[in-house]
Amino acid sequence: MPENAIALLLVGLIAGVASGMFGIGGGVVIVPALVILGFELKEAVGTSLGALLMPVGIFAVIAYYRAGKLKLGIAVPIAVGLIGGSIVGAQIVRGLPTATLQQLYGIFLIWIGWRFAEPRKIWRQWRSQTPTPQTPDAEAEVSYSWYFLLGVGLVAGVLAGMFGIGGGAIIVPALVAFLRFDQKLAVGTSLAALLLPVSLGAVITYYQDGNLEPAAAVLVAVGLLVGALGGAKIALGLPSKTVKQLYGFFLIFIGLRFVGALDPIINALAGK
Repeated sequence: MPENAIALLLVGLIAGVASGMFGIGGGVVIVPALVILGFELKEAVGTSLGALLMPVGIFAVIAYYRAGKLKLGIAVPIAVGLIGGSIVGAQIVRGLPTATLQQLYGIFLIWIGWRFAEPRKIWRQWRSQTPTPQTPDAEAEVSYSWYFLLGVGLVAGVLAGMFGIGGGAIIVPALVAFLRFDQKLAVGTSLAALLLPVSLGAVITYYQDGNLEPAAAVLVAVGLLVGALGGAKIALGLPSKTVKQLYGFFLIFIGLRFVGALDPIINALAGK
């Protein structure tokens, strides 16, 4: 049992809540937290992927399915793309420096998060003291092709294999922007795609390179299992517009982390 077992469980719990609310794998929370706990970056990425390899989102997926916020026919081709993409991402990490791509990805997340959160609209409404209009949850029927969904999974898988993030930060915005999914439907479908062991190839690569701590991954996974259900219940109880805005601010925060804007804070917390 690792000495920091309680901290690892707490990391998983917090990441699980974020996963259940926003349809992410949880790695965007796990990786920075593990770095703070003293893990090397590649070791943190490998351990995060190891934790996400287990079906930690099963209870959250069931909750979304029961609420009618999940499309299995869309989740399956995305999951297939994730499997191949994660292997490619892990191989890229093996042979190339990832700092530039990491920064570009951070900029992308900030841009997507800004579009989702619409902070200027929130600011104008606050200044005018007018309540935010609540729009009913809606689902738009948009045609889609299997190769588009496969492509979404491939892109998400590459980034998952490189950064240990799970892939939901790509899947959810893609489903909302291109397929016009309601935010909750996008989250539920993303969690279903991530439920299978889609990062197995990447996990094997990290394990072979000595960049995975199995005991730590198990403890994080236990926290994820509990937290994801709580996050799903929170999200399903909120208006989709609110969930979308919260997700936008969450992506901005993670984007700042990837471009390095939060490094001084993280290094201070880690005592570096």
